[in-house]
Amino acid sequence: MTSRDGTRIGFTRSGNGPGLVLVQGAMADLHAYDTLATALSSSFTVYAADRRGRGLSPKLFDSHHTITRDVEDIDAILAATGATRVFGLSSGAVITLEAARTLDRIKRIALYEPPFYPAGISHSGIQRLNSEIEHGDLASALLDSLLVAETAPAPIRLLPRSLARLLASAVIALDQRRSRPGSTFRDLLPGVRYDFHDVATVDGAMSTFAAVTMPVLLLSGTASPAFLLDATRKLRALLPDTRHVVIDGAGHDGPWNTGNPHAVATALKTFFA
Repeated sequence: MTSRDGTRIGFTRSGNGPGLVLVQGAMADLHAYDTLATALSSSFTVYAADRRGRGLSPKLFDSHHTITRDVEDIDAILAATGATRVFGLSSGAVITLEAARTLDRIKRIALYEPPFYPAGISHSGIQRLNSEIEHGDLASALLDSLLVAETAPAPIRLLPRSLARLLASAVIALDQRRSRPGSTFRDLLPGVRYDFHDVATVDGAMSTFAAVTMPVLLLSGTASPAFLLDATRKLRALLPDTRHVVIDGAGHDGPWNTGNPHAVATALKTFFA
């Protein structure tokens, strides 16, 4: 399937029923949704999409990228499949929100922890991260992707940077040797520029989404960073037709195979039925 600017966007299809598109967050391809897609496939035709810059949708990042391109990618999938329901995680939730604000095809959305930052995301940190990726310093890029996103575990935040970078390098090397399906960190890191660009685009602009009047399900986990739960609560107060489900024990990876995908699927089935 081809997006408006000619980028090829790949997705998988499973199940039967009304169409539901899954939009991925940073540092994962569609395979991170395998368990979630399977759990949903008894009730929906599930389209798990690879965002541009990863997996089935290769596209090198360039400085002319805008969030509109990501919205056009969703629109192309909706047009090709007839789906009207969309779920997005993290940066994918931000893109889903913008798609709901600007596209007529979408009738209902669900969002897992869209990252709105109380003091704003670090734009200088994003510039540093982009430079590290451009120069091939993927260990520093992995470290800074966690620090800039404010999702780094406490031990990472407390380590001296030199030691934290060594740990990140070891994680990348270990990940290269994994046998499970999907892209490696080395494959995925160049694409995080799309994610941070899009999140920075809406930085401080949550109020613009008051125009999203369709039903919205907001999901968050009790084990996620507090600012994500706070942002979800603010979004609930802003949007006119919302419900909020908090999943006990879930972290920011709640929808992924490594998280609590069955609990997420239960909430999505109820909302999208």
